[in-house]
Amino acid sequence: MTPSAILESALYVTDLPAAERFYTDILGLILLGKVEGRHLFFRCGPCVLLIFNAEATKIPHAPDAKLKVPPHGAVGEGHLCFAATAAEIDGWKAHLQAKKIAIESEFEWPQGGRSIYIRDPSGNSIEFAEPRIWGL
Repeated sequence: MTPSAILESALYVTDLPAAERFYTDILGLILLGKVEGRHLFFRCGPCVLLIFNAEATKIPHAPDAKLKVPPHGAVGEGHLCFAATAAEIDGWKAHLQAKKIAIESEFEWPQGGRSIYIRDPSGNSIEFAEPRIWGL
């Protein structure tokens, strides 16, 4: 057995309201749901991006909870990469600069393809890259 795709990815943040503004107002993702103080869920194409309050997800649910999602979390800055064509990367670069979001790094990969990197309000590394960097 081999997984066919990644359905959801998670990042952990320290400020949910700032994350909500960033992922909706700057990146344009559609908010699917949220629980104040705990999480934000966003649609991203056929996938879902989960944004968790890092401290809240470490707390186990009550024994009688309907959903028994195990505690989880991460410490430090995470990374997420959004697929983008070369033209879309140019568009993202202009959009991000207009929104006063610093481009942390931009380069061509030796195997072909380009990436740009920014940071979200919690310091997570967010990349936009051509899928060909992975031969896709």
